[in-house]
Amino acid sequence: MANKPLYKGTLKTNPAMITRQIILSGQVQGVGFRPFIYRLAIDHHLVGWVRNTVGQVEVHVQGKPHDIEHFLDEVFIKNPPLAEPKLEINRQIENADYNTFSILQSNEQGSAQISVPDDLFLCEECLAELYDQSNRRYHYPFINCTQCGPRYTLIRSLPYDRANTTMAGFNMCPQCLAEYQDPQSRRFHAEPIACQKCGPSVRFKIDDVVYDNNEAAIQKTVETLQQGKVVAVKGVGGYHLMCDAKNTNAITRIRNNKHRPHKPLAIMFPSQLDNPFKYAERFVDLSNNDKSFLLQPARSILLVEKKAHTELSEQIAPGLDEVGVMLPYSPLHHLLLNEFKGPIVATSANISGEPVLIDNLEVEKRLGHVADAYLHHNRPIERPADDPVYKNIANKPRPIRTGRGVTPLELTLPFTLEQPVLAVGAHMKNVIALAWGNRVVISPHIGDMDTVRSLDVFENTITDLQKLYAVKADNIICDAHPGYATTRWAKRQNIPVHDVYHHHAHASAAFYECDTDEKVMVFTWDGVGYGEDGTLWGGETFLGQPGDWQHVASMKPFYLPGGDKAGRQPWRSAAALCWENGLNYTINQNNDPLLHQAWQRKFNTRQTTSVGRLFDAAAALTGVCHTVSYEGQGPMEFEALCNDANEYIEFTLNKNNGIWESNWEPLVEKMLDKSLSISARATLFHASMANVILQQAKTIRRYYDVNIISFSGGVFQNRVLTEYANKLLCEEGFQIHIPERIPLNDAGISFGQIIEYGFHSTLKK
Repeated sequence: MANKPLYKGTLKTNPAMITRQIILSGQVQGVGFRPFIYRLAIDHHLVGWVRNTVGQVEVHVQGKPHDIEHFLDEVFIKNPPLAEPKLEINRQIENADYNTFSILQSNEQGSAQISVPDDLFLCEECLAELYDQSNRRYHYPFINCTQCGPRYTLIRSLPYDRANTTMAGFNMCPQCLAEYQDPQSRRFHAEPIACQKCGPSVRFKIDDVVYDNNEAAIQKTVETLQQGKVVAVKGVGGYHLMCDAKNTNAITRIRNNKHRPHKPLAIMFPSQLDNPFKYAERFVDLSNNDKSFLLQPARSILLVEKKAHTELSEQIAPGLDEVGVMLPYSPLHHLLLNEFKGPIVATSANISGEPVLIDNLEVEKRLGHVADAYLHHNRPIERPADDPVYKNIANKPRPIRTGRGVTPLELTLPFTLEQPVLAVGAHMKNVIALAWGNRVVISPHIGDMDTVRSLDVFENTITDLQKLYAVKADNIICDAHPGYATTRWAKRQNIPVHDVYHHHAHASAAFYECDTDEKVMVFTWDGVGYGEDGTLWGGETFLGQPGDWQHVASMKPFYLPGGDKAGRQPWRSAAALCWENGLNYTINQNNDPLLHQAWQRKFNTRQTTSVGRLFDAAAALTGVCHTVSYEGQGPMEFEALCNDANEYIEFTLNKNNGIWESNWEPLVEKMLDKSLSISARATLFHASMANVILQQAKTIRRYYDVNIISFSGGVFQNRVLTEYANKLLCEEGFQIHIPERIPLNDAGISFGQIIEYGFHSTLKK
């Protein structure tokens, strides 16, 4: 069967002409590449065939030498917009008896340079058809073509053929089959091709009443949203919980029932072909760069500034000046949003911190207390992929969370691994990374590793990535923290395990994007991570390169009462700083003399240098936030209060055991100074911390002659801090690199583990 042509051209040529075998890797499956090759070969009067192999496309072309050369040139010049071909083989072979050009069935044998295609947004051509009443796919919620539609979330195995996807159970009707076989059709070999007659359908369920008709189901969903109710809507990579973004009561019900009282919620705006931002611009401020980013194929969530005095509920992002916005990326979203004619909350349907839910029955079982109704569909989702989130920092969108349309993220390593390696990341915001040869693949967002479901998805993702890419890891890399669930999992496996310190991984991830062979200074500021001395680090500065980091600077350490509880109770960090300074600390019910006594005895306390906890303390000391319901809430609300900085407090910088140490103590009394407004104190704190970076950088440069600086760690998601530090450093002539592809937070740890391990292995040779 492997050599039986599926579709044949009609051209014949002279068998004496030359034949070339061309093998292409990269992003060449799921992007309309075989149909493109077919048409290009016909245009250049060539015969032969094209087929998918495991992760590659193989082409045999026969014709005149100059026609073949022109053909190959145009493979790279005119390839489909979403294709990224790489030439692996181009060699002359013996002539065969070709008299047509054909698309052959895929070859599923052998190993190859596999690239898994991303999930794609709805293209303009399909969007136009979606609203064309004369088109047979009018209002069909699963319309797609070779340039759009789901890929990663429906592929079960490679090669990328319909039989290897979750569309395998939907047999094409005669009309769809004709388009699938027509080289002139936009749907020629579009594997998810479908229509109302033969494809997936939606089903609306409320109070045990079910609407199976597509039009009726969508209309009932819109009516339910207009009534102020909450609907769980199945999308491309999982379910969203949706409600009217102007209805505070509906949003409050989501928050109360999901136990998510403050964490910001994302909003999806209607988007029209002729005016994509007609609705969004009524509610948020969008620059031209914002608009360009929101229209990128991934259709990511972007944090942008809210406009004042709009109908948007204040409960969308309480205490913050930014809100996460996105445009519809599936035909179902377009139909819902354009019928609703307003912004809709579109937050992940999950238990907070867990991966997004993907199964029809499971979402009803686990979120029945949150959703009033459900819009299901019967196209299975093979694996979860949450929406990616980006934030503008220093004039560029930086990833906060990677996911659907962005991952699996494939990068080229600056070294070659002898054996495949799996990096399992950290504990919060977990993603994994699989690396072999000079390639690394980074998974979508998994979540916090505190629940059984997160661990299940973690393990499934590990199995799934290795299966998809036909790679089995021979080594595992984990965080050095012995208490992380990912570390404990790694230690239970029967293959070699390698520890990497948390902040070394942060530094190594940042180094990768510097694209240099020189030594780099990396500031790694975050909540906490296990340090080389067994304490909790979080305010470290490193010098060097992956595999050879020198710890050169830090913050003055302090002891946290209650240990891990401090992450959700900023008042504990505030108390610690006051007690370290010899000051009393009282805050409502937390004025517990036994706690102070325990702290004095260092009972249930942990020493830390965490800048994240310093931000927590400042938020509590100023009265902004004493307890939080999500990670980073205090610092985020504190950041939102900042104005333009013009004053700062200079910290002393002294050497302690060979490490330059910045002393935060002068800030404590300033944060307690009620003669200053909270906004003034927030601005002063941010400016002072930015100047700590400048002070450390100038000192280290003076001793070590290094001029390249990067940042890593969740603290640098703080736009005010990072942009001000960037400005100060640039004015002093430093060369700054802020990561653009890898998240600054712990979602970048697994990739950093790969980089650290690879360089360390190279240095040992």
